[in-house]
Amino acid sequence: MNDTLKKYLTADRSTRIQALRLTQAWQTGLAHQDLPPVLVGLLGELVAASALLAGNIKFDGSVILQLQGNGPVRLVMVECTSTLDLRATAHLREGACPPPDATLQDLLNPDGQGRFMVMLDPSTRQAGATPYQGIVPLEGDTVAAILEHYMKHSEQLDTQLWLAADAQACAGLLLQRMPGESSPSGTPTRAEDTESSWTHCTTLAETLKHEELRTTDADTLIRRLFWEDDLLVFPEQTVRWHCPCSRERVANMLRTLGREEVEDILAEQGHVHIDCNFCGQPYDFDAVDCAALFTDSTDSLHAPGSDMLH
Repeated sequence: MNDTLKKYLTADRSTRIQALRLTQAWQTGLAHQDLPPVLVGLLGELVAASALLAGNIKFDGSVILQLQGNGPVRLVMVECTSTLDLRATAHLREGACPPPDATLQDLLNPDGQGRFMVMLDPSTRQAGATPYQGIVPLEGDTVAAILEHYMKHSEQLDTQLWLAADAQACAGLLLQRMPGESSPSGTPTRAEDTESSWTHCTTLAETLKHEELRTTDADTLIRRLFWEDDLLVFPEQTVRWHCPCSRERVANMLRTLGREEVEDILAEQGHVHIDCNFCGQPYDFDAVDCAALFTDSTDSLHAPGSDMLH
């Protein structure tokens, strides 16, 4: 079944294995975003990675992954909650038209000043409190390489990722070495057989082809790779696309602009058109819709989340 995160442990509990392939959620997210194929692939890989990582967080909240730089792509950002509701966006610089064979470094980091950010944002965070945020240079030619570097050096976790995406599907496989028991000095120790288990799993996963990952459902993929292994299976989790924008939220935002400004837009354009700045979902208000905004309403209404709209 697609759009589900599959989770496993090796029998010795030394290696975490996760796999997913998203079709419906991914295509829903792309429906209102006009992106060149090279950027669709990049965004899809980050989407798959975010769901793989969010499936392991131990709090109620979100994982946010962000690539930012001075190339033709200004920003690539994905947010995935602990319940695997996700949203994603990517923004080109005005007039930019990246070639179809552009690399991640070409797209985001031509001057070496690009940054990769990981944010962990608990839903219980009090107003004014700062979420955990890690920022590192964009080191690596792929999303997988950047994340592996981050996990190794910032989280001290051996992690390997295989990611693939196009306009039809995005998919990923994650292997992560579980922390070993600590010695009296506090240094993690691992038995020889757990080292062997990690090598065994990574060797099998390295046989995976990009096209195979993108087109094969997760159940088949795991059986194909680990058919000789006795894996511990955990309940699967459904991944969904969810952007909190809505017509009601847009209406509240327009009310904060005031009747006069809305009527000026109507006079100039004949309607008011708003796109969600995150997912691209369009919202249109004609003269009748706009008149209804200010019926039995006041200018004191506020628009939660209106910063997502333009």
